[in-house]
Amino acid sequence: MNIALFGYGKMGKMIAQIAMQRNHSIVAKIDDATNTIDFENIDVAIDFSTPDVAFDNIKKCIENNTPIISGTTGWLEKYDQAVNLCQEKKGAFIYASNFSLGVNVFFELNSYLAKMMANLKDYGVRMEEIHHTQKLDAPSGTAISLAEGIIAQTAHHNWSMEKASEEEILITSKREGTVPGTHTITYESKVDAIDIKHTAHNREGFALGAVIASEWILGKTGVYSMKDVLNLGR
Repeated sequence: MNIALFGYGKMGKMIAQIAMQRNHSIVAKIDDATNTIDFENIDVAIDFSTPDVAFDNIKKCIENNTPIISGTTGWLEKYDQAVNLCQEKKGAFIYASNFSLGVNVFFELNSYLAKMMANLKDYGVRMEEIHHTQKLDAPSGTAISLAEGIIAQTAHHNWSMEKASEEEILITSKREGTVPGTHTITYESKVDAIDIKHTAHNREGFALGAVIASEWILGKTGVYSMKDVLNLGR
């Protein structure tokens, strides 16, 4: 299939490499909002751009009947607008804070553990995420998704990067070297602690997941998630 890449940084280049290994063609590499885009020649678009342009990229694709996969974080105040537009135009859209296959399994594990811990009031919960120094947002979109998974299953109602109350999940964000992404969730009481952790060794997992999602969405309409793509939690 013919793929357009919105954003051609490190992730865009890795997606291109993996897509071509899977016999797809990269027909557009779009790094500038002024680029002319030939949507007639595009089967699906993958967006790993920047928070300030992500929504406009998604909007253009939906309005031009092009399925769009977005992995850009930091723009989610407009997510509902994207969903509404997709439904109105009968488009196809997947957003994920993390396309890694392993991370999406980790999301399900996180939710299941939170459900088991919900009634164990002696345990507090906190999270640490570590990423490379070039990451623009903090906490990571993955950390926010993990926090939302905990909130959905427990009495916690929010997350905080400051000193958290008992009803909040403390998220500590660190930016170190070239770390692709490490997320650790800890439940701790006076007597013991339970940790679950996901460590990305490189960015290939994120890129592969985005390409698999683009293959899956072809020919579909609607708003989906990686849970749909991987048939998780059913």
